[in-house]
Amino acid sequence: MGDDRADIQQAVKIYKALGEPTRLKIALLLTQERNLCCSDIGGKLESVAGSTLSHHLKQLTDCGLLNLRKDGTYIFYCVNQEIAQKYAPYLLK
Repeated sequence: MGDDRADIQQAVKIYKALGEPTRLKIALLLTQERNLCCSDIGGKLESVAGSTLSHHLKQLTDCGLLNLRKDGTYIFYCVNQEIAQKYAPYLLK
């Protein structure tokens, strides 16, 4: 039952994160274009302030849906394919 409980908790975090329209747009964008930094994502979404975008990216990273890679002062984001396939296959269509 321990694994089931962890799966349920992770699923709840992911669905809660994707329940916010901006975060869903970010996740969908990152399924189309991999390895975007915060400023690239912000440029493509246009109407999201930088601090708000950082908050959304943190939520998506904390639930395991996004992976990040640091390169100097830049952080690049991409969708965790394994987690997306398991909990949110809609994103991969």
